[in-house]
Amino acid sequence: TAVCNATGLVPQSGGLAFPPASRFELAQVCKPKAAGGMLEQAGVTEVVSSVFRDGRDVPHHLALGTYVVVEGETDYARRCFKEYAMLPDQSGRYAALYRPIHMIGLELGISVASAALRREPTGAPTGFRSDVVATAKRALKRGEVLDGEGGYCVWGKQVPAERSLAEGLLPLGLAHGVPLKRDIGEGESLKWHDVVYDESDIAVKTRRDMEAAFALSSGRSDACLAPMAAR
Repeated sequence: TAVCNATGLVPQSGGLAFPPASRFELAQVCKPKAAGGMLEQAGVTEVVSSVFRDGRDVPHHLALGTYVVVEGETDYARRCFKEYAMLPDQSGRYAALYRPIHMIGLELGISVASAALRREPTGAPTGFRSDVVATAKRALKRGEVLDGEGGYCVWGKQVPAERSLAEGLLPLGLAHGVPLKRDIGEGESLKWHDVVYDESDIAVKTRRDMEAAFALSSGRSDACLAPMAAR
């Protein structure tokens, strides 16, 4: 979601599918369906799984890494895929670059120092394109108190921001310590009106202000962040 909001990539309509793939299969799997892959379209985000659906480990998986799949639009670009030992798909038109380790804990301190001392952000949102909404891990009962990310009640599902705003979906980050007002079925995405929340909470107020700002932007999920900054 952060990648979408900072780069211009968009989420797939059904969110992340987590297809199993080794690092050698990234370009074959993570390309548009029209080209023989599993993505809804070009220019979207996806996460690959390190285990098959039956629980077996994927050989040469990328559990702790990051990757990007690019399309070579010219003969020269596609020739470079081979010359630079990239990992192409079967057609040779798509290729993957990857890092085997994502050292987020070590990198975080550098990002904080860079932003605070040099006013240089590692990344910054340019629009509201993607959201992560609370989705029931199991059947939930009225009166249960949600325990947030990593708990037993909900998991985070990536959805297009436009849908999140239109349906009033509850962001995962605010699905903690709030009781349910009705029963929720397994796999159902929660909405604001499904929970009792504190309207005076600073995090809730900030989120609601953001939603209001983008709702006023003619429903455009790629709207500039300026309206929110001016509030």
